[in-house]
Amino acid sequence: MAQFFEIHPESPQLRLIHRAVDIIRKGGVIVYPTDSSYAIACQIGDKQALDKIRRIRQLDDKHNFTLVCKDLTQVSMFTKISNDAYRLIKALTPGAFTFILEATREVPRRLQHPKKKTVGIRVPDHPVAQLLVQELGEPLFSSTLMLPGEDEALTDPYEIRNKLEHELDLIIDAGIIEFEQTTIIEFSSSGVEIIRQGKGLAPMLVG
Repeated sequence: MAQFFEIHPESPQLRLIHRAVDIIRKGGVIVYPTDSSYAIACQIGDKQALDKIRRIRQLDDKHNFTLVCKDLTQVSMFTKISNDAYRLIKALTPGAFTFILEATREVPRRLQHPKKKTVGIRVPDHPVAQLLVQELGEPLFSSTLMLPGEDEALTDPYEIRNKLEHELDLIIDAGIIEFEQTTIIEFSSSGVEIIRQGKGLAPMLVG
């Protein structure tokens, strides 16, 4: 049965953030707010928690997963990032972007794309998400909270509770969050490309 924390979206209560981090460290699967949707997350090295997320979302091994990071210092620990990529990501974060980069050895193989050896990176512009990764001291393994057969993420914490409270360890209620896709930017040997235009705007890449 999931615990249910009401955390203020602009001034998060630190005591509740600490309790949430304790749940994550003990192998918990949580739902938390980002700047584009609610997301489901766990600690990156926890295989059981990862398998639970795969089961809830019915994802196969080819799904691209995302690490939610505190800042660029953390991003550079888990990805191979060029100077140009660093400057671009710095200009666009925090924000509603997912960056696809080559993973380093710090990223467990099961979190990498099986062929490309890449991983998604997010630095969301939401105080609750930022505090969670700051207090955890490492990235969160994360995926948009989109249930099987659905095209959009769940937006209402009470609906999430009704549907998933027996599957989760914690639901963080930060109010209604209308779903908007992140903009996906991929860095590869052939350059940089917007592969999905979403909420995040990168005018320097358009035209």
